[in-house]
Amino acid sequence: MSMSTVTARRWVFWAALAGFVAWDFAASAPVNLRLEPPFIAAGSGTPGSGGHCAMPK
Repeated sequence: MSMSTVTARRWVFWAALAGFVAWDFAASAPVNLRLEPPFIAAGSGTPGSGGHCAMPK
């Protein structure tokens, strides 16, 4: 592969990734951070429920 092919593929990848992020941001409903569960509940007295390891066993 020549250097121009690698560079072109790199540009296509980043352009596609940026396009996907822009589409996802435009198509998704806004996230209300006040309603999200805490990811880490350090010292708050409530168990964290945001991570996969916080599932009840």
